[in-house]
Amino acid sequence: MQFRPLGRTGLRVSALSLGGVAFGDMYGSLPIGEADRCVHRALELGVNLIDTSPYYGQTRSESILGEILTVGLRDTIILCSKAGRNGLNDFDFTSAAMERSVEASLKRLRTDYLDILIAHDIEFADDCEAVFTDTAETLHKLKAAGKCRFIGMSGLPLGILRTAIERCHLDVVISYTHYTLQNHCLVPDLLPTAEKYGVGVMNASPLCMGLLSDHGPPAWHPAPEPVRTAAREAAKLCRDRGASLATLGMQFCRGEPRIATTISGAARAAEVEANVRALTAPIDQKLLRDVQAVLAPAKDVTWASGKWKR
Repeated sequence: MQFRPLGRTGLRVSALSLGGVAFGDMYGSLPIGEADRCVHRALELGVNLIDTSPYYGQTRSESILGEILTVGLRDTIILCSKAGRNGLNDFDFTSAAMERSVEASLKRLRTDYLDILIAHDIEFADDCEAVFTDTAETLHKLKAAGKCRFIGMSGLPLGILRTAIERCHLDVVISYTHYTLQNHCLVPDLLPTAEKYGVGVMNASPLCMGLLSDHGPPAWHPAPEPVRTAAREAAKLCRDRGASLATLGMQFCRGEPRIATTISGAARAAEVEANVRALTAPIDQKLLRDVQAVLAPAKDVTWASGKWKR
């Protein structure tokens, strides 16, 4: 496992992090034994950062992780959780709500502190300006109180993350779906600002919310139809050559050293093992070129998210 610096935090994080969304049964019921084996295998393979949220499974992901981490694992990992998003359409970034959320997360995770606290999907705030002022102030207050070591924000629009970096004195940001085989915008549109301010960048959803899965995008995927069509064609090209688009997508994400870590969800130990193999196996350069040619008509196309309009 390769380790990289996370901005100015002093942390060195594994190039692959474990996303805990599946522990919340958001992709189907997952027995706690499966989640336990998944976490232990990830740690054995060198993963040292686990990301979760009270939103994942309506707090179930945090509760499951808390139970797993009680067996002496808490001090061996970098634990990241979030606040501000409570449900599909339930957001509250006010100071009181953020503080309540963090206290509840600490109880579920059975820990006294988070290593990283993220304001979750900030583009859905009713008042984005208040996020840059009041929410940011609350994050710093929680950090000063020892509830977390480092603070950050997450969201889909890169513009809102740039503004947050410039105004909020953050330690990290989580961007998702913007450094993948289909979309490279994270590199020109966010990394320069993050580097200027010493902010660590975590890249989530390397397969673009299932867009780049081996069987094509799920029916609910929000990407425009031309993007989904290109992804289906890329998946077929890989299948015809006996290869995996998902594996290629994971391999691609390791190639940008300025991105500290890529967060990829997993439900089972075998999925973690496959992700680690993808990070260590040599990439097929011809296949990569051919897949990128198929995806070229859809390159860097994204979709609207939340209330951020700039």
